[in-house]
Amino acid sequence: MSTATEQETRRIQRFSLALPVRVEGRLDQNRSWEEITRLTDISAFGAGFNLKRNIKCGRLLQMTMPLPRQMRSYDYTEPQYKVWGLVRSCVTKENPADGENPNAIGVAFIGKNPPSSYFEDPEKIFEISHQEDGKLWKVVEASAQVEAPIEVEIDATDAIISVVDMRRHSRLAIPTDITLEKIDADGNVIASEMTVTENLSLSGAAIFSMLPMEAGDFVRVRSSQYDVSIISVVRGKRLGKDGIPRVHVEFVDRFFPLEGIV
Repeated sequence: MSTATEQETRRIQRFSLALPVRVEGRLDQNRSWEEITRLTDISAFGAGFNLKRNIKCGRLLQMTMPLPRQMRSYDYTEPQYKVWGLVRSCVTKENPADGENPNAIGVAFIGKNPPSSYFEDPEKIFEISHQEDGKLWKVVEASAQVEAPIEVEIDATDAIISVVDMRRHSRLAIPTDITLEKIDADGNVIASEMTVTENLSLSGAAIFSMLPMEAGDFVRVRSSQYDVSIISVVRGKRLGKDGIPRVHVEFVDRFFPLEGIV
């Protein structure tokens, strides 16, 4: 094997390096958040780490870490490597180890800068377009027909094995009894109420609610009838003609099991 090939193989391989990493994201144009965590694995083209916060697939994050020079695609002499990544997976662990953040995140590196449209609307969903030989992943805005980004399974060489296209589903006017829990950044319940949905889809719902909430707040939607608990983010609120407020939520870590309803 040539030296060049050896170097490229090392870039592609995933390594278990518990390097510290600062992860930054935006809720909207005015509000941002950050968490300090450690990598669980890393390659030149992607990484895994655990966060307290749930992140929807297709969102963009910026990571800052002391990545070894041979695994970088640029900024070889900088002490910290700053790279943007596309969230490809977010799996919530039901029983995390003591002190372990519950959400396992997997990202694909897309480069030194995000697409320009990201700054216009940080809530945009993106998906992978392609990867040029030996280079970082390219992304495009997810099409209007796609509710969530394309899911991919990626092997040790970061090759796409399978694709699942998740199309947009209509909201259904289904009143479903739920418990709505407002949660803080650590996942602690700070307020809750028994309520009902006004409408429901695989990936979101409008819910009658008197809880004080703003866009960007995280909530947990529980249904004992359908045995489901879903971390969600508030996308908006409105007052109906009947004078009752509604909140519109986007399901983050899983779909609602509509097969048990329709």
